[in-house]
Amino acid sequence: MRPFVPIVRNPDLLTILSNFWPRKFDFSPFQTESKLYRTEPEVEVLVTTQRPLGNARGAVVMLHGLEGSGDAGYIQTLAFAALTEQFTIHRFNMRTCGGTEKHCTTLYHAGLTSDLLSFLRQLPGPVFLVGFSLGGNVALKLAGELGPSGGELIRGVCAISTPINLAVCTERLGQPRNRIYELRFLERMRKRLFATGRYTREQLERPRSIYEIDDQITAPSFGFTGADQYYATQSAQNFLNEIRVPTLIIESKDDPFIPFSTYAQPAFHTNPAITLVATEHGGHLGFLARKAPRFWLDETVMEWIKRSGAT
Repeated sequence: MRPFVPIVRNPDLLTILSNFWPRKFDFSPFQTESKLYRTEPEVEVLVTTQRPLGNARGAVVMLHGLEGSGDAGYIQTLAFAALTEQFTIHRFNMRTCGGTEKHCTTLYHAGLTSDLLSFLRQLPGPVFLVGFSLGGNVALKLAGELGPSGGELIRGVCAISTPINLAVCTERLGQPRNRIYELRFLERMRKRLFATGRYTREQLERPRSIYEIDDQITAPSFGFTGADQYYATQSAQNFLNEIRVPTLIIESKDDPFIPFSTYAQPAFHTNPAITLVATEHGGHLGFLARKAPRFWLDETVMEWIKRSGAT
């Protein structure tokens, strides 16, 4: 693994630069199919599948973060890296994401694993899961829920910049230093929720923070008593001990959204299935290297995937 040397050390600059860094990839040679998968009687999720030239060495399912989609920049870069390494890739959109607001009667949340599980059961063989931010929480939680049977569906899991303690990370996001980020997330959440046709603008303007949206909208939608119960029961930290498939977790110590203290979990020392790579710098999903190749994260993830049992 190449050591990560950031293009800049400021975590906010890294976070922003990585989000807006130009990504000019030519996906035209690769067969592409976007398909709606029914996961429950009144729920369909969108998955975009892209296949490499020639025989595939394996498959990678990619999960986006909060208010993201399968077209997020970090997914594009990893998708291209995986395709050039001869892997089929599946860009998984969570409920109501990727333009599917009208295809679901409920919303998504940070611990909702049932849609992903249903999709994995429709694939021909075990795959690698790669989750970014909130998607990392989903991937880790599912691997823990499956426990010893996880290998039937999953070859390995990689989680990047993951809020494994939802309560602490939501509190951090709500701090004044992160208000610009929270406002951006709020704008996207309100737009998506309004597009479902189930909420008025007045209802969506009332919550003024991520916590309040989760407390007033997300949690009640799934039968939780409020945001506190939602966070307490759906955080991936509760499931780390049960993971039995190879798992790589990448986290920067200066992530502005995720206190690194949340990673002081015994499972990182006691569960041999888990490897934690902690970098000094990186911001939130901001792993841009000082020297080319710039996308250190994709290089690192693909190296790990190839070592972890790709055919």
